Amino acid sequence: MSCNAPIGVFDSGIGGLTVVREIMRQIPGEPIIYFGDTARVPYGSKSQKTIITYSRQIIKFLQTKNVKAIVIACNTASALALEVVAKEVSIPVIGVVKPGAKVASEATKNGNIGVIGTEGTINSGIYNTYIKELNPDVRVYGKACPLFVPLVEEGWLTDPLTVEVAKRYISSLLGLNIDTLVLGCTHYPLIRNIIGSIVGNDVTLVNPAYETAIELKQVLLQAGIENNGAACEHKFYVSDGADKFKRFANTILPCDVVETEDVNIESFADALTTYL
Repeated sequence: MSCNAPIGVFDSGIGGLTVVREIMRQIPGEPIIYFGDTARVPYGSKSQKTIITYSRQIIKFLQTKNVKAIVIACNTASALALEVVAKEVSIPVIGVVKPGAKVASEATKNGNIGVIGTEGTINSGIYNTYIKELNPDVRVYGKACPLFVPLVEEGWLTDPLTVEVAKRYISSLLGLNIDTLVLGCTHYPLIRNIIGSIVGNDVTLVNPAYETAIELKQVLLQAGIENNGAACEHKFYVSDGADKFKRFANTILPCDVVETEDVNIESFADALTTYL
């Protein structure tokens, strides 16, 4: 695998751009191939079988771009598909859950940690599992927030409706005396200001995107496949709405997204190609 090969990153939609933004900041020499499954968003209410199928199709597509590593920048797919698909390819595959769990376990002072995410992520209990592996004495409270993803995808990042929905979701967690809140979906950092204003300064917000970028950097170094300084070019693909995605991406990323291409992702077979 060439050191100059790109990093593959995928998400159910636009939320994974928060992870891409951190990768660009922390390891700016790495080219990125991003795929947003905008035609099938949200993932949170779908079954594990469906999420695994979607993840396999996307990874198959990313393999056609000769990526050297893959970041599943989606908490739902990280929770429900990562362990399965990571065994089916020989390149590194990492998710966003473990890095977020690590930070949360270290950040809490009173041992009360809240996690907000999609129904799939919360129902999987994966944050609870990983956090308690690191700190068995903590208490983890999950809250599914299924409306956040469509609100973010719609671009309603400061809309009063989003504020009201956030208040309704988060109020129950505040009654549990949490001092740490994990933004357990990569869409959620895009409404971080709203969430922060509701929980107040005494609650630490954990954004797994930063820690995921740091973990990726270490994975590349350990595997000896970090970029050697060649020219860096990023490419963006979606399963629907390329122009809308491009406009939104240009408000999020530290680089100009000149072109975004639509891909018929369902044309990619489930079976993955193992690169040796």
